[in-house]
Amino acid sequence: MFMNCESKDMLAPAMTVSRRRTGQGDVISLDRQGVRENFLFARPRDADDLSIFDNFSAESGDVVAQMVFGGCRFHDPAQARMGGAGWPMMWLQGDVSPGTRINGMQAFALEGQPGGRVELGGRTVGSTWADDDADYCLLAGVLPSDLAVSGGAQTQNCFEQIEAALAKAGMDFSHVVRTWLYLDGLLSWYDEFNVARTAFFEKRGVFNRLVPASTGIGAINPFGAALTAGALAIRPRHGGVDIREVGSPLQCPATAYRSSFSRAVEVVYPDRRLLLVSGTASIAPDGASEHRDDVVKQILLTLDVVEAILRSRDMDWGQTVRAIGYFRDLDAVPIFEDCCRQRGLPELPLTSAHAAVCRDDLLFEIELDAISPYP
Repeated sequence: MFMNCESKDMLAPAMTVSRRRTGQGDVISLDRQGVRENFLFARPRDADDLSIFDNFSAESGDVVAQMVFGGCRFHDPAQARMGGAGWPMMWLQGDVSPGTRINGMQAFALEGQPGGRVELGGRTVGSTWADDDADYCLLAGVLPSDLAVSGGAQTQNCFEQIEAALAKAGMDFSHVVRTWLYLDGLLSWYDEFNVARTAFFEKRGVFNRLVPASTGIGAINPFGAALTAGALAIRPRHGGVDIREVGSPLQCPATAYRSSFSRAVEVVYPDRRLLLVSGTASIAPDGASEHRDDVVKQILLTLDVVEAILRSRDMDWGQTVRAIGYFRDLDAVPIFEDCCRQRGLPELPLTSAHAAVCRDDLLFEIELDAISPYP
């Protein structure tokens, strides 16, 4: 599967990161203390190329969760090629996409680390694992239990389903550090969604502690639900793990315009730091959208904003281990790539998705994770 093309950078005596190119993508591996964490990315050669799913589990370690951006009509045949995919999977067709292609896939997998699964409603929606520092639960593809009620009611129930899944892992919503929320027809009911999310957060006291990082994007799921969700929960095992909100130097807090998420969250371990940057778009310090109808300027401002967050934590683009770019128009993908080249950015481990961003005047959004040695 892997070509003879590997780059490796020493981060710390106990941790290395390597990037291996594959025939259709990349694998970024974090090696530490006998455990390998793999961040996998694949891009199809053709619009309907399902070969990226062939032998997927056999060559990727123990898959923790998988995210696929592509037409819902490819969902069942892709699962069949992966032997039923007995791990959590979030399949998303951007709600501005015609659903005629597969845009890409990314996944997280572990080697040398035993873990478990979380079942909910007859579906596998989560994976659990642990190390010396913390217990983890990663959820993907969580659905509301009643698809006949309003979007707001489905939102509340979806958060309750996240809670139910976490309870099976011995955790609760206070351990959630990041969420992913994909809304069918987002622009038609995003305000209703925000009201429901804020109400849930208020009832659970989320605003009195860490508000999770998040992404909220327009995407259809194969099950006909108003939304599907994912979440990452981390429960520290000792006082040497610190989880903190990170502000954006170039933007106001999202809570200032009643959107309930943190710009970023940092998890500080004894040997490393994990930075989870929320979905970020072309938004000014006062919360207003910037550069309407100008995708180049929106991309450039968004890159400025993300870079400022990275620099505020003494990180840079080269420490990115996972990213997703959300494009209202896929013709903007080469424009984004050109903007990155002009800035001298390294090739990012990025999956491109064809999807609506949370405002009708925003054309692009990016989320990413970065890892740095510590101290």
